[in-house]
Amino acid sequence: MTYHVDGTLVPAEEATVNVRDRGFMYGDAAFETLRVYGGDVFEWEAHFERLARTCRTLDFDEAMPPADDLRERVLETVAANDFQDAYARLSITRGVQPGKLTPEPRVAPTITVVVSELPRGGTAGESVWDGPATVRTVETRKIPSAAVPANVKTHNYLNGILARLELQHGDGDADEALLRDFNGHVTEGATSNVFFVDAGTLKTPTSDQDLLPGVTRGVVLDLAHEEGFPIEDGEYAPSDLRAADEVFLTNSTWEVRPVTRVDGAALDVGPMTKLLAKLFDERVERAHYG
Repeated sequence: MTYHVDGTLVPAEEATVNVRDRGFMYGDAAFETLRVYGGDVFEWEAHFERLARTCRTLDFDEAMPPADDLRERVLETVAANDFQDAYARLSITRGVQPGKLTPEPRVAPTITVVVSELPRGGTAGESVWDGPATVRTVETRKIPSAAVPANVKTHNYLNGILARLELQHGDGDADEALLRDFNGHVTEGATSNVFFVDAGTLKTPTSDQDLLPGVTRGVVLDLAHEEGFPIEDGEYAPSDLRAADEVFLTNSTWEVRPVTRVDGAALDVGPMTKLLAKLFDERVERAHYG
């Protein structure tokens, strides 16, 4: 394997960062999980926009390279590993600074790209998951945006880790942890956005809540609008998902993944989930394999 570290392609065993790097010491870093289809990045503009927003929130966006530069680093890493279809993680940290909490204004960022091969996507592809997901509501609550902004993607992922640990310490049969805010409303999965279908209406937690609006979530909403589906975003309880006609999850690697069990309640993989998954595959096929 070959990775990308600060502008240079290096063997994976040599792809290291300084132990004083603030991304390692404090989680003071931004990242994006990217899906590569046919040798190119899916929805690159949306991912770059969110990456830039995260870096602005952390106040080191002026140290970011241009979008084309970052995209080329990703594509170089994919090509160096002879991949066409892959997962890529692009990270930008504040870099190495003295070991104190207050950042210095001068920033020399550390920029890394790691990749893993994934199956081909699109209509001729195969899923990265083995089957529909099972979901369980956990006690870990989503961190309020007043404490840590939810709409940015930083290296601070302890909230999601604690949620996934709850699954391991439970009955162990759930694929994803369902998080709630402190009012008890569903926000998102540990690494996914949540949708459900109720009486023909596609529903998803509103982005006004403490959640990260995913890039795949946005694509699915666009597809639903194009099909003329009734769409509602709002505040929902776990019981709304348990009573739903259909539930599915979205993220860059899972794409559209149906859910067949929420907190023990069985669900069918319904027609809207199947159609949106098909439309997503067709969009990928047109954009990257046509």
